[in-house]
Amino acid sequence: MSGLVENSKRVFTVAKKPDKQEFWGIAKSTGLGILFIGLVGFVIYLIFQFFLL
Repeated sequence: MSGLVENSKRVFTVAKKPDKQEFWGIAKSTGLGILFIGLVGFVIYLIFQFFLL
């Protein structure tokens, strides 16, 4: 348990807050990934609807 606490402390001391440009880059790539996965799911849904009718 104490090893977990020590490792957590080390991670928090090394970690830094992202700047505005880095944050927006991460937010854009995450948003695009979510949209892409949603689009793939929608296309699969349409294919199944087309072939099952």
